[in-house]
Amino acid sequence: MNKYIAEFIGTFFFVLTIGCTVIGSGAGALAPLAIGSALMVMIFAGGHISGGHFNPAVTLGVWLRGKCDTKDVAPYVTFQIIAAVLAAIAVKFLKGSASVTLLQPATVPALLVEFLFTFALVYVVLNTATAKGTSGNSFYGLAIGFTVMVGAFSVGNISGGVFNPAVAIGISVMGLSPWSNVWIYLVADFAGGAVAAGAFKALNPAET
Repeated sequence: MNKYIAEFIGTFFFVLTIGCTVIGSGAGALAPLAIGSALMVMIFAGGHISGGHFNPAVTLGVWLRGKCDTKDVAPYVTFQIIAAVLAAIAVKFLKGSASVTLLQPATVPALLVEFLFTFALVYVVLNTATAKGTSGNSFYGLAIGFTVMVGAFSVGNISGGVFNPAVAIGISVMGLSPWSNVWIYLVADFAGGAVAAGAFKALNPAET
């Protein structure tokens, strides 16, 4: 149960940061830095307990890579989604009077960039947090958090820079993204995670 609680806490504060920095005055152009930093510190805080996934696409990739027990996959994803929904409710309470700019991305570009940067995120997770060659390193949280930051700065204006199915549900609850678009993130992000696991296994045959 400790692993699931750690996943809940990390995902909650990650999604809470997203909402609070994006909605209203927030953090403006520096929002991606705050968001990436939130993910980084939560990974450093809970990574030794649960692996610090905080993202169903990461859980999928780590499971396909063979570093997450099958019995943990559904609970991890469930706790991540519950945390995202509760964080979104908290954001709506805290920022209830703030204006919200609805994301309306073009479907094909959004699918492409969400796939690419979720691939990058999960690929970085697998290589820094699960590989024998980087075992015991002290930089994995920074590498993972900064991957999200880079993606948000690079393609946030195309797709919203989600790269996480739990975040996709959270921003839909917040009203930042219409529910009719949630499939874009679910399809692209899970596909990116799965392909990243395949790439990791192909490039690191000794790990399998």
